[in-house]
Amino acid sequence: MSMGRALAVALVGLNGHVIEVEADIGQTLPAFVLLGLPDASLSEARERIRSASQNSGIPLSRRKITVNLVPASLPKKGSGFDLAIVMAALNAAGDVHRTGGTVFIAELGLDGRLRPVRGVLPAVLAACTAGCEDFVVATANLAEARLVKGAKVRGYDNLAQVALAFNADPKKLCGVQGGWQGGDFAQMAGTPAAAAQPQADLAEVAGQPVARLALEIAAAGGHHLMMVGPPGSGKTMLAERLPGLLPDLSDAEAMEVTAIHSLDHRGSGLRELLRRPPYERPHHSASTAAIIGGGSGIPRPGAATRAHRGVLFLDEAPEFDKRVLDALRQPLESGELILHRSAGTASYPARFQLVMAANPCPCGKATGKGIHCECTPMARRRYFGRLSGPLLDRVDIQLQVNKVQLAQLADSGPRESSRQVAARVQLARNIAGERLKPWGLAHNADLSGRVLRGPLRLPGRETALLDKAMGTGVLSARGYDRVLRLAWTVADLQGREKPGSEDVGLALTLRQRGEIP
Repeated sequence: MSMGRALAVALVGLNGHVIEVEADIGQTLPAFVLLGLPDASLSEARERIRSASQNSGIPLSRRKITVNLVPASLPKKGSGFDLAIVMAALNAAGDVHRTGGTVFIAELGLDGRLRPVRGVLPAVLAACTAGCEDFVVATANLAEARLVKGAKVRGYDNLAQVALAFNADPKKLCGVQGGWQGGDFAQMAGTPAAAAQPQADLAEVAGQPVARLALEIAAAGGHHLMMVGPPGSGKTMLAERLPGLLPDLSDAEAMEVTAIHSLDHRGSGLRELLRRPPYERPHHSASTAAIIGGGSGIPRPGAATRAHRGVLFLDEAPEFDKRVLDALRQPLESGELILHRSAGTASYPARFQLVMAANPCPCGKATGKGIHCECTPMARRRYFGRLSGPLLDRVDIQLQVNKVQLAQLADSGPRESSRQVAARVQLARNIAGERLKPWGLAHNADLSGRVLRGPLRLPGRETALLDKAMGTGVLSARGYDRVLRLAWTVADLQGREKPGSEDVGLALTLRQRGEIP
């Protein structure tokens, strides 16, 4: 009886677990048994690898093959185990050698070709963290896998090339022409950052000086934002320009974001780290699973996770299902989504900036005196009733956006570009970062009440207006803290050491959809 081994990686959310693939060749009639909680897609690997091996010139043993995926208690899914299983089986038969310390991540075609799989980046990252160094992937996944520092990655086109690299008999193999891609176990330190994609410019927005100021404050402090105004007032234009005001992602943040998008089909074939903050704009008909994440088996990430370190924009927010909106309350506080399903529990990061846009009523005409509005008072209450109080209480800036006047639209004078505003945002973030370093924070939006009322406590004369608002029930305790966070951001943009009463007053106005003098 012979034994063979290889390594693979099972992903549960973004968390990877190194799997030892054991193969045993018995003395009984031909059979192929796969153990270790495989799902349906993984169980199909038995037929795929038999055909792939046969068509590569190294058919599997005609005896009983038993493959065990260790640990057996961890659910496993997907076709990324194909290559590890066939290499363990060939190792057990003596057709290949020295496979036990290498991690194999690829799907097999029936003709023996290696096909790319999703999630290669988090899989390689998890295996490297666990102490693995050597990896074999499909050529199409090679650039993505090499983004992980410390990983020695080889990419191949087909199974015959992999077998040849592990000392298979070249006389038996089919399709080894061309060799592997990328040379010999190159130590990679990552690839250059991706070229910045063209983004919408703030200079294209006519008028709206208050909304532009609110957008700048939101970008500088990482604050959530809601804009209420009639159709055509520029709410969507403003939201689309927020990512252009945000700084590039740091190395650690870029690795996080790229790993998330590696799990998504749109991220297949990634070659560089994603350096720009992501922007997600789901349709208002999206389900809870589409926004939060879910699905059968191990839950997959949703729009909230794909917007991690970026912007999640909900246009026509009251048209979203109320349960979808309320499901965002937990990640807005914790920056993390933990999804429990019968097949397992997955944890995804979800630290995004929420931007919501809404009309003042279903017909959108309830502005000014509202004489043209056709909605009943009940319809208006029902429309905004989908935005629950606890959700709105977590949104720092709640802004009334008015119609653009003809004079503003016709004004051809120069307007500040996104680049100019982004420079001020970066400076304000640098100031905040230095101040928040003792608490391990990066943005004013992350400040806790303990810090705001402790080391960063403001004198009573500066918060008098805020104290009065809380005393009359206008603000909750959470709202009180959020106004203080806004005030610190306003002070950072103005280059002041700490907020004054005017900064607190502006922050309070921005939160209450009031008119800014």
